[in-house]
Amino acid sequence: MTINEPKLHSSGSDKGKARPPQKKSWVPTILIFVAIAYLALVQYIPALNVFVQAFSKGVGPFLQNLTRSDFLSAARLTVLLALIAVPLNTVFGLCAAWAIARHKFPGRALVLSIIDLPFSISPVVAGLMIVLLYGRNGWFGPLLEANDFKIIFAFPGMVLATAFVSMPFVAREVIPVLEEFGKDQEEAAKTLGASEWQTFWRVTLPGIRWGLLYGIILTNARAMGEFGAVSVVSGNIANQTQSLPLFVEDAYKQYETEAAFSAAVLLALLAVVTLVLKEIVERRTRIKDVE
Repeated sequence: MTINEPKLHSSGSDKGKARPPQKKSWVPTILIFVAIAYLALVQYIPALNVFVQAFSKGVGPFLQNLTRSDFLSAARLTVLLALIAVPLNTVFGLCAAWAIARHKFPGRALVLSIIDLPFSISPVVAGLMIVLLYGRNGWFGPLLEANDFKIIFAFPGMVLATAFVSMPFVAREVIPVLEEFGKDQEEAAKTLGASEWQTFWRVTLPGIRWGLLYGIILTNARAMGEFGAVSVVSGNIANQTQSLPLFVEDAYKQYETEAAFSAAVLLALLAVVTLVLKEIVERRTRIKDVE
């Protein structure tokens, strides 16, 4: 005796039935609201307040603050620091990236860690390190004093501090680009008779140009906005060793809030320009990857 098992099948009426609507989750909405509120409290509102305070008495006083002798001196010094530190770190970053990406050698991980050191060390501690080396009582202090060469509380110390804090960006941006670029095109160029310099200038550099430009943009932004390390080694002397971030702090302490906010607006606009350039480079990089 056999037992006929019922066959499972879907009828036409079952197919026509709509699935019950899923209950909408409020978790994504809540998380988005929390993120926006946090950014507003930490970034957007403080940044907007800087512009409001700078233009609270009109455009005339704002422009007048930008023509002060101490402000102009601080702006010139900041630009000069960037003009020296950025090329130095660009050359260093390219050399370090080339050595790390193209060669396997003992201590490679240690070199990478040393390059990343400015990311983990407080800028104030970095400034103190420079003082302990080149100050009057530092390791090289007596030698420098004997030759009447001043580093601490002078422009050379500010350059050292700026170069230290902005050192890793070019190397860290170029290393992964070089590794992804590979060696095939370089080896093909050498096979055709190109020299090392010709290979680098005509093959390697065009291939890594967007990563290099991205690193230079970040290096410049870090160099022009540095406060902690420069404040330790400079002495913050107006019209002599006072950069633009130091000018903002000093003017605010002296209750010259309008001047402080005016300089802060200039630094904020620099940050906006950096973000715009960063976005342009990232888009060009994505287009290149698609091609």
